[in-house]
Amino acid sequence: MSKPDLSDIRLPVIAADLRSTIRHLLSEWYAQCRRDLPWRRTRDPYAIWISEVMLQQTQVNTATPYFRRFLELFPDVQRLARADEQSVLKAWEGLGYYSRARNLWRAARILDTRGGQVPAEWQTLRQLPGIGDYIAAAVLSIAFGLPYAVVDGNVKRVLARLLCLDTPVNQAKGHRLFQAAADRFLDRRHPGRHNQAVMELGALICGPHKPLCAQCPLGMCCEALQSRSVDQYPRRAERPKVGQQHWAAGVIVKNGRLLLTQRPATGLLAGMWEFPSVRPGPAEDPGQACLAYIRSALGLSVGLRQRIAGVRHAYTHFKLRLDVYLYAWQSGRIRLDGPADFQWVRPDRIERLPLHGAVHKVLPALITWLG
Repeated sequence: MSKPDLSDIRLPVIAADLRSTIRHLLSEWYAQCRRDLPWRRTRDPYAIWISEVMLQQTQVNTATPYFRRFLELFPDVQRLARADEQSVLKAWEGLGYYSRARNLWRAARILDTRGGQVPAEWQTLRQLPGIGDYIAAAVLSIAFGLPYAVVDGNVKRVLARLLCLDTPVNQAKGHRLFQAAADRFLDRRHPGRHNQAVMELGALICGPHKPLCAQCPLGMCCEALQSRSVDQYPRRAERPKVGQQHWAAGVIVKNGRLLLTQRPATGLLAGMWEFPSVRPGPAEDPGQACLAYIRSALGLSVGLRQRIAGVRHAYTHFKLRLDVYLYAWQSGRIRLDGPADFQWVRPDRIERLPLHGAVHKVLPALITWLG
């Protein structure tokens, strides 16, 4: 897998002296204004890799404590590779996009068989699970000083305004154009610093709403600012609205313990733990639908007590409404062809398992009901 060929991309003419000026202005601004973030205090490729995976789809303030804690638990490739998947998911709990954690773990296991080092070659790095062009470019440029330009949402926004690019930033087919533009501006002597400077500019100054143009070091070079059209960039194509789903979950009590089941290893919220859940049909009563699921899919005989909670939670691709019902176990054992795994857990030990977000929202109401 080689780096994509972008030679056919046509960009606006950008004079060499202008590109040099932009690089210089960015470098000076970054030296003075950058945030002091923990992953900027190291050149360790493993730590930088972890930070970049966390920062995908996660804000800096949210990712920072997770980054510190993750490195305490798994300080190197070997420790991550030799951990069990559930402990990795537990450390990731709350960050969402759990496939990122699973891919980190899988990639670490591969690297552990090859000496335990993060590779400094594009092709080798890109073949690892979960590593796309962005993460490969970030690790190679920041940790190893190799000339690869990163392209994320911040970079696209800066470039769209700087050059008045009409290509929508949220369309995959336009990504090659932004990559070509980022490559054109890259400071090949200091690629890691340059990449971080562009991303920092997008995060602190050239934000999506109310950009601080008066404070921007590139204001004199920005075509959108000079043409007073900043609010028109970046362009975005309309996307379908996020769908909504309704689930029903059953809290089954047996001798003071509660049943938790594990979701399948692939698909939605893979590997996470939850109370047995089902999607009722449009005309079904949620409590009865959950009761039927418990009896048929799990093989348990239970008695419905009452509804104890209703919570809402937004995931990446859908919004969830979850109704939660309390059931008393009467008889039966979990079917062998039932959930991926299950545990009867004391209420005070539930949070030791990696739970998805909606389950966390249920726990306060559950504790109240159980007394």
